[in-house]
Amino acid sequence: MKVALLSFAHVHAATYIQLLRDRSDIELIVTDPDADPSDPTRGKALADALGVTYRPGYDDALAERPRAVIVTSESARHRTLVEQAAAAGAHILCEKPLATTEDDARAMIETCELAGVNLMIAHPVRHHPAFAALRRTLTDGTLGPLLSVHGVNTSSPPALQRPWFADPALAGGGAVIDHTLHIADLLDVLLDGRQPTHVHAVANTLLTPDGADQPAVESAGLITLTYPGGLVATIDCSWSHPATHPTWGGLTLTCIGERALAEFDAFPPLLTGYDTTQATTRWEPAATNLDAAMLDTFLTAARTGQRAHPDGHTGLRTLRAALAAYESLRTGQPAPLNGST
Repeated sequence: MKVALLSFAHVHAATYIQLLRDRSDIELIVTDPDADPSDPTRGKALADALGVTYRPGYDDALAERPRAVIVTSESARHRTLVEQAAAAGAHILCEKPLATTEDDARAMIETCELAGVNLMIAHPVRHHPAFAALRRTLTDGTLGPLLSVHGVNTSSPPALQRPWFADPALAGGGAVIDHTLHIADLLDVLLDGRQPTHVHAVANTLLTPDGADQPAVESAGLITLTYPGGLVATIDCSWSHPATHPTWGGLTLTCIGERALAEFDAFPPLLTGYDTTQATTRWEPAATNLDAAMLDTFLTAARTGQRAHPDGHTGLRTLRAALAAYESLRTGQPAPLNGST
């Protein structure tokens, strides 16, 4: 099956390329025409380093009629590329957030539905087998009704690798839009798509790396979501790991029910040691490759035509939570979240 990856702007692009490049059932083509030609981490330079077929532009890649397309551009450019891919008849995996505005997100969903193609959002953590086990404790009644959920998704600042992550015009914000969404997606699964009634957010720029320019976006945030019936969820969505930290970051979820408490760690340590070449501690992660699991789900859906999840409507719901958080930051008050997707 032919797959095209559009843009290397996102930090996950190279990972997806390597996973697809090594599959015997995939013919991979890539393109990154917006890259600075002198940047060795983008464009044809990166494609050549990874040993994959490069095309000079988006139209060139889509002219080959790939069955599946992965969009890993800057967030504000998702809509344009998704609409181009849908017009070419390709099923689409789009990096999160789906878009930076609700209008763009709704337009993308409508375009893909009219074209009859899948629009799947890159939320790999929901594919973790341990999260599936957590969900079973809720559906089988072990936990009882949920009372509260506390999620933590922290990492080093992605702007250290890709400066556009700290450009509000391209990213839509900072740590809040970057890290709220993964936890919001897990909540969407656990609560069967139920949305909060109010979102309250606090944030600051205190974790901006030393030596960085005056921050244009927040580097740390705490989001509180209130649901019908009184359930309260919190999300620590900070870029709190220094560049020297032994891991890029992590994601945990604590669910408190009437009968029990359940904890989920998406990236538990498997082995802690010391790296003599880097003079730092080393943390080997557990074996589950969530990006590979997500790609498997997407490619299976592209082959069979079955509905891919999380879909565009899920992506819109999680985006709306993040946008409400920014409204709360603007007003200093909880922001109501009403309406349907």
